[in-house]
Amino acid sequence: MPLATMKEMLLQARSEKRAVGAFNVTNYETAAAVFKAAEAEGRPVIVQLYMRLFDTGKARDLAPTLRAMAARSPVPVALHLDHGSTVKQAEDALAWGYTSVMYDGSRDPYPENVKWTRHVAQYAHALGATCEGEIGHVAQGDETALTDVEEAVSFAKDTGVDALAVSIGTAHGYYKAEPKLDIPRCAAIAEALPDVPLVLHGGSGTPLGDVRRAIECGIAKVNIATEFLDTYIKSTLRTYQDLNGGFVPPDKLADPIIDACAAHVRRLIRFFSGLD
Repeated sequence: MPLATMKEMLLQARSEKRAVGAFNVTNYETAAAVFKAAEAEGRPVIVQLYMRLFDTGKARDLAPTLRAMAARSPVPVALHLDHGSTVKQAEDALAWGYTSVMYDGSRDPYPENVKWTRHVAQYAHALGATCEGEIGHVAQGDETALTDVEEAVSFAKDTGVDALAVSIGTAHGYYKAEPKLDIPRCAAIAEALPDVPLVLHGGSGTPLGDVRRAIECGIAKVNIATEFLDTYIKSTLRTYQDLNGGFVPPDKLADPIIDACAAHVRRLIRFFSGLD
């Protein structure tokens, strides 16, 4: 199936009160697991790469493989730059065939965030791609700034983003204490922006009951990075330990790792789709 844009799948998901899983991949094996899970469930999926991989060249090298995998897939797939921090990263992503980009100016003063997010959104739209922005700030080792409803409305209008990441109490990485999501804030933002799908960053380890309530209140994209990549690492370690010093060709070694990761992703896809 031809590559999809994020906007197509998220607008439909929001109207149906479900969400599309967006999973961070770093290599062929993690990507294969995401494709396998989405295809088993017959659900659209967003395959995303963290911005660091666009600076190291890995995202460029992976792009042809991901595009080929998407072309063979029977489900809609969007390829996404996650947390782009520079215009160059966004431009490179689009040049390499990614169909969606995020410009994350959430740490910047509001005018700067608007200026550069709008620039990236206009650049993406001119190429038939889509753009995600963030207002408020979902933390990782720094302070969270919850999204203000009025500011979210102004930001969406001023930038023209296709999806808006909002801060309602989640954080990136694993939690030290259980998060408390501000679901009424999410609902108020969604009511004020009925045509803009909302994005939940920091999905790893967030109580699924809270995720479900957020989806019912306008969240249409849920980002999963830490827990998925942690599953990959732990599955790899277990597989090596099971060898007990023996040898298996690396392609065969990868098969049970892919299967374990796909099972994890499949459970999340089902949940985000309201099936579990």
